[in-house]
Amino acid sequence: MNQAIESKPAPLQAAVIGGGPAGLMAAETLATAGCQVDVFDAMPSVGRKFLLAGKGGLNLTHSEAFEGAASPFASRYAARAPQVTSWLEAFSPQALRDWATGLGVSTFVGTSGRVFPAEMKAAPLLRAWLHRLRAQGVRFHQRQRWLGWADDGALRLHGPQGEHMVRAEATVLALGGASWARLGSDGAWAPLLAARGVELAPLRPSNCGFDIGVEGRAAGWSEHLRSRFAGAPIKPVRLRFVDLRGDVFDRQGEFVLTATGIEGSLVYAASAMLRDAIDRRGEAILTLDLLPAFDAARVLAETERPRGPRSLSTHLKSRLGIDGAKAALLHELLPRETLHDVPRLAAALKALPLRLVAARPIDEAISTAGGVRLEALDRRLMLKALPGVFCAGEMLDWEAPTGGYLLSACLASGRVAGQGAASWLRGRA
Repeated sequence: MNQAIESKPAPLQAAVIGGGPAGLMAAETLATAGCQVDVFDAMPSVGRKFLLAGKGGLNLTHSEAFEGAASPFASRYAARAPQVTSWLEAFSPQALRDWATGLGVSTFVGTSGRVFPAEMKAAPLLRAWLHRLRAQGVRFHQRQRWLGWADDGALRLHGPQGEHMVRAEATVLALGGASWARLGSDGAWAPLLAARGVELAPLRPSNCGFDIGVEGRAAGWSEHLRSRFAGAPIKPVRLRFVDLRGDVFDRQGEFVLTATGIEGSLVYAASAMLRDAIDRRGEAILTLDLLPAFDAARVLAETERPRGPRSLSTHLKSRLGIDGAKAALLHELLPRETLHDVPRLAAALKALPLRLVAARPIDEAISTAGGVRLEALDRRLMLKALPGVFCAGEMLDWEAPTGGYLLSACLASGRVAGQGAASWLRGRA
């Protein structure tokens, strides 16, 4: 049961605002250090995005090697690798797995290298975690929306009984990004921090889908493709994109056709580069290798074989296995004359151009980029403009692809912020 907070109580020792993975990890770290911790969350229960993300199989982390900023794991954080590496050194991917084991949740490495709980679910882990936190004395206060600070520095909160004030000797903000607002991550904290002089980067979609643009057509995909193939997977496929700086994304995987464009794991992996290109020049033109298992010479040879009375669709299906959604893509994106020009058709099968014109809205994204600039924080993740206030999780200015990298860094940043807040409190004792 939530414990009532009076309007003018003695200051709380540590307040954590936000009950997602980063906030809960900060609370655990503070409690382990002997601090009294109160967690405030706007939703009726904590960990809602965490639970939804784990509905189809909770991807905790990745088994890639982590051995500092030059390791494959750290490279997933791109320009922010040096800073995120320092968090991961405090709570490594292996430490995360050990932590889960300590909660009674064993893990395994899937065929993709991703790490999952044995039960593939988030709920058992969250239940065990909350049980341990309550046993450590952590107090939870639900339906408490943070509204910023009063003039005297008190935390303003709005709950079922209206607005009230809470004072804390140390505060950890772990308010999430701006995707999946219905689960509590709405980015409403951004203007509150900006008003206090905290430097922010604009919040943008990350790990997101994109809308396509087809020349001569205002609405993207044709009605035929939308009605018959929205939701269809394209696999196997190789996606290649070169940005203005010459950086190259070139990876095999799969994605899904949507009513307006494309989404899915392969698209998410490239989403930061694609989004930035669209922001700079209004479009991103990638190429798709629809036959990654065949070299160009074989594709040309098979395409050149006489087809007699067979239709082009039947010929491509029998010789190269091109049918269904892949065949629909060819007809959607290639001019009729190209479809009947064998060399050009063979080239397109290995490098089919696809024009993207917009990222999907931020609330549809799996995660967000932007937020509190890391330069606005010290190494303990304390805001330089607001001593005693720490930040963690997705509200910080970093991003990573799906595959366990997001959750790993969120939890690690919560550990660092919790350690920083505990150190701050010790210094004030």
